[in-house]
Amino acid sequence: MTASPVAKPLLEAVLGRRPEKLPIWIMRQAGRYLPEYRALRAEVGSFLELCYTPDLATEVSLQPLRRFDLDAAILFSDILVVPDALGQKVRFETGEGPRLDPLTADGIAQLETAMALERLGPVIETVRRIKAALAPDKTLIGFCGSPWTVASYMLAGEGSTDQAVARLFALTQPAAFARLIDVLVETSTAYLVAQLRAGADVVQLFESWALNLDEVAFQNWVIEPNRRIVEGVRQAIAEAPIIGFPRGAAGNLAAYAAMTGVNVLGLDFATPLRVARALPAGVGVQGNLDPLRLVAGGEQMEVRAREIVRAFADRPHIFNLGHGIVPQTPIAHLERLIDVVRGS
Repeated sequence: MTASPVAKPLLEAVLGRRPEKLPIWIMRQAGRYLPEYRALRAEVGSFLELCYTPDLATEVSLQPLRRFDLDAAILFSDILVVPDALGQKVRFETGEGPRLDPLTADGIAQLETAMALERLGPVIETVRRIKAALAPDKTLIGFCGSPWTVASYMLAGEGSTDQAVARLFALTQPAAFARLIDVLVETSTAYLVAQLRAGADVVQLFESWALNLDEVAFQNWVIEPNRRIVEGVRQAIAEAPIIGFPRGAAGNLAAYAAMTGVNVLGLDFATPLRVARALPAGVGVQGNLDPLRLVAGGEQMEVRAREIVRAFADRPHIFNLGHGIVPQTPIAHLERLIDVVRGS
């Protein structure tokens, strides 16, 4: 008689159920707020070297679970490994963030799609190693950046507050921009499928820069590419569990959820609870504490965390921040947040 598989609370929530224990993980939970991460990072030549070295990336991915009662490990990598794999070299400048040589219309035609998945092989190996080391009740989350967000970095050569370079490029060179989106949809789909086949239980699409688009642009450059990725992943792996995080979607949230087909909708911290509660009953949600409330800690953090838990008591919910944890976060505050969520 074979033993029943161990339940994974976070995966259960993604699949539309309400597990007995409210699942929690933290965006960017493996990173600079942890002293063990900073110590390891100091020994590595570059950030991308860390992403592409499976034993080191596996160690970083597992560090938060050794400290905290979290329900998932997330693959340690970066959304910009995709353009790097496509031949647009990425570098990370200390204190300045990622830098790329800005992509032109001619450059889009030169992207090296045939070799991309092979170049991402070390990341896929990291997924395998995390899976092998992970406790059976923990969910493994893979991810990639969504096409609009990744394209905004590729075209501008860096992050920006308004994505003006990418917005203007899309409006003035629509054919070239459509080609870039096609490349990113195709590559991202294959990348996520490879992660799932290597052991990821669920994958998340990070649409980090969706906040500066009008409704037409949001439909064309956010919803449609994400829908195509979800469809493509599920053609390869039926019913693959997918979380979509369109940061800044605001009034487009319901349309994004309905048209992309994601299982769970990630909510940024600016999303009012009453707006999220008005989403269709079958839509699971993830989020959405302000990361700076976690930095400040104390009663205000605890009150807000309990409000979030209560707001979503009638639907599948994964507790998380509404964006990534920041480096100055005190570890004791995260420990307390987890206690509060577990006790709610």
